[in-house]
Amino acid sequence: MAEGSWTDAENDLIVADYFQMLKLDAAGHPYVKADHNRRLQQRIGRSRGSIEFKYQNISAVLIALGEDWIPGYKPAARFQMSLVDAVVRWQKQNHEWLERVPVALSTSQLHEPATLWIGPPPTMSNQPPPQELEQMLHVARKFDVAGRDERNRKLGRAGEQLVVAHEQAMLKASGRPDLAENVCWVSEEVGDGAGYDIASFDQAGQPRLLEVKTTNGWERTPFHISRNELAVAEERRSHWRLLRLWNFSSEPKAFELAPPLEAHVTLMATAFQASFG
Repeated sequence: MAEGSWTDAENDLIVADYFQMLKLDAAGHPYVKADHNRRLQQRIGRSRGSIEFKYQNISAVLIALGEDWIPGYKPAARFQMSLVDAVVRWQKQNHEWLERVPVALSTSQLHEPATLWIGPPPTMSNQPPPQELEQMLHVARKFDVAGRDERNRKLGRAGEQLVVAHEQAMLKASGRPDLAENVCWVSEEVGDGAGYDIASFDQAGQPRLLEVKTTNGWERTPFHISRNELAVAEERRSHWRLLRLWNFSSEPKAFELAPPLEAHVTLMATAFQASFG
């Protein structure tokens, strides 16, 4: 059996094999993990345990990159950056994977009563160990995961569409079909620039101004927020909410953040305006 650090060639082989399983998993097709492991043992000469652990490392890398992963391979952090590079290489060669629209969220489904799981936001008490969290955030910053999600218009639009359906369904379920009919998908019907994507209501008829941020990754994946969105959040604290959707491509979940956002997240300037004067 081979020993020592994994080579780039070995990493490329196991990453490709992992994504083959992930695609089958996403499509709901059965596969046998042990068969994949056995074939890799024959190709690269690594032990079953070594391959199994590397699969878990890949899960952790995908979480750090803001992507979904195979639930059956529990993430194992403290991976080598060479493995991150191998995952990014695969993604560059298969860019359609990052641009996919979740199959589970078909148009017909979104017209049915939508139930979106909304739970508590991440806290200090449920975060990973500091060293592991810093490694994950370092990867996210290095590969600008927040910027990638922000530029993915298909992902952003699909997330907003799900939230519109969810808000309408909740209002109808609470006996306010009149309000449900007036939920406005602002970014779609009016355009960007309002500082929020959806104008909805609570059961009492008070405004709910929702800025939606969507990722396929975990709940701690960083996201971009504009100066205008922050300004509107501050001006309309009572009504503005940030709705963070995560794990979107497999089983969408969400949490809400109310202003001031600084109470929940660390805001970091990522761009500066340069002017002559």
